[in-house]
Amino acid sequence: MKALINRIIPFSNVDGPGNRCAIFFQGCPLHCAYCHNPETWRLCDHCGKCVPGCPAAALTIRDGQVHWDETRCVGCDQCIHVCPHHASCKVSELTSDQLFEQIAETFPFVQGITVSGGECMLYADFLTDLFRQVKAAGKTCLIDSNGVFAFEKYPELLALCDGVMLDMKAYDEPFHRQLTGASNQQVLDNLILLRDSGKLEEVRTVLLPQFPEQNARTVRAVNELLQGKIRYKLLRYRPFGVCEEGLQFCGRTMTPLAEAERLAQAEMDRGYFNCVVI
Repeated sequence: MKALINRIIPFSNVDGPGNRCAIFFQGCPLHCAYCHNPETWRLCDHCGKCVPGCPAAALTIRDGQVHWDETRCVGCDQCIHVCPHHASCKVSELTSDQLFEQIAETFPFVQGITVSGGECMLYADFLTDLFRQVKAAGKTCLIDSNGVFAFEKYPELLALCDGVMLDMKAYDEPFHRQLTGASNQQVLDNLILLRDSGKLEEVRTVLLPQFPEQNARTVRAVNELLQGKIRYKLLRYRPFGVCEEGLQFCGRTMTPLAEAERLAQAEMDRGYFNCVVI
């Protein structure tokens, strides 16, 4: 059993509570307009357009495929910037044992791991095997997911998981389709399942400055579902790293802090005190 790993961040304090090892998987069924890592959407098709511009000569073409030499790579991401397919050639194919061996080096310094993406639930069976090993080592396991895969189909994974950080892109289904290219019905079903099973670590919504009415509608509806008992992060949209087509849809300016705080205060006035502005 193998999975495609986009990158590993050994020590992160923004991917769940405490210091964590964050693992980003390659591939995602959603193409969110404001995505900050669209290079995780698709698999490299070996077109070779990234090879000539690599300043460290870390990329070569052999037998019609792009090969990445990690030892030469300087991490400039030039290959990602020029890729026309929203993909990355800097992806490693690892077994769960190989991945565990790599991340276990961080265990003396972290509380646990967070798996993200892309969409890590593309590799649910792989995660189940990985989580067994991580839990046996005494560390916690969190899932960062967009919620498009049904968690109810993976009871063993859910039992091993210490919590899910769930993205709620938009509450209104037509707008969710416009924003991501897919329905949000499964996301809503997952939110309720995870809430009722005690596995919902937090929910996050990106507030888009060009859609204030949709922001307010989503925040109000999600808080009704969370019943004020679960942390709800309101993330201010930031245009940095967003692809050009995303910028055209979401705009080029950051969500004003005052607008995000206004939405959070309105929810606190309703008795929901778990809204956090980021």
